[in-house]
Amino acid sequence: MSRTTGLFTTLIRTHHIKSRKKLHRVKKAAAQCVVPFVLVRSGGSPGIMYAESHDETSLSNWVGIVHDLRYKDFQCVQKPAMREVTLPKTTVAAARFNEIESVAGFGDMMDKRGLGTWWKVGMGYQI
Repeated sequence: MSRTTGLFTTLIRTHHIKSRKKLHRVKKAAAQCVVPFVLVRSGGSPGIMYAESHDETSLSNWVGIVHDLRYKDFQCVQKPAMREVTLPKTTVAAARFNEIESVAGFGDMMDKRGLGTWWKVGMGYQI
């Protein structure tokens, strides 16, 4: 079972995400800015990052820190804004920082959160 709630979300696209050192800094920034959920597509091109938070300021601060890491072709394709997100109902606490290696897997995660169309528009896959 799952539940839907309003959260601030953002989507970032980069040329690629390969550097483990930068990924560690992205993860550290999530903890520092109190961003409770980050999903990263790493390992190649394109690099994709999704984050959600109850607080717009925290999310915007996280985006600023990630921007300052100077990822090639950094684009915040979906700026921080309130969206309805479907959260999975689990008995185990969700991880703050999650990595996935495939674009298809990233898309599946977005679909499960009820953000499939939003993600496809941000990535330029759908108008």
